[in-house]
Amino acid sequence: MELSKPQNIAKTKKFIYAVSIIVPVAVASLFKVEVEGVDLSFLPAVYATINGLTAILLVSAIIAIKNKNIKLHRMLIRMCLVLSILFLGCYIAYHITSDATPYRGSMGAIYYPLLIAHIFLSVLVIPVVLLTYLWAWIGDFTKHKKWTRFAFPIWLFVAVSGVIVYLMISPYYT
Repeated sequence: MELSKPQNIAKTKKFIYAVSIIVPVAVASLFKVEVEGVDLSFLPAVYATINGLTAILLVSAIIAIKNKNIKLHRMLIRMCLVLSILFLGCYIAYHITSDATPYRGSMGAIYYPLLIAHIFLSVLVIPVVLLTYLWAWIGDFTKHKKWTRFAFPIWLFVAVSGVIVYLMISPYYT
């Protein structure tokens, strides 16, 4: 399938929209699934590390493209996509095997707005990043650059805020 044909672009966009709906709905519904007897309590530290690494690689990708190193930029962005999928798998695995951890710190006025923004933007980042990647894939770099103005800060915020949320709640894991 030649992706740059208009009908194939339309199909790919529909696929991106479907994934962008299915993933958050599936994740939300999996919170009702409980797998007993499996200890994955180490995973929050793992997926916080994945978020931190993603943030570093995103900044590195921007530096690479500003230095006109397209090959390195492409590799770093692909690594970020793989890390995001790995994060999602770890996140789901942890949450279906563990009870929710309530935040009991004194900085709830910071923690909860940050968590809400993180969750909202983690849903929004899916179609924005995938569409941005699509434009680069088909060689429409004008659209790619335009979409990157939104995709990069949102993706970076989600990655960095994920680390901060973890650091704020980690003392309360049982």
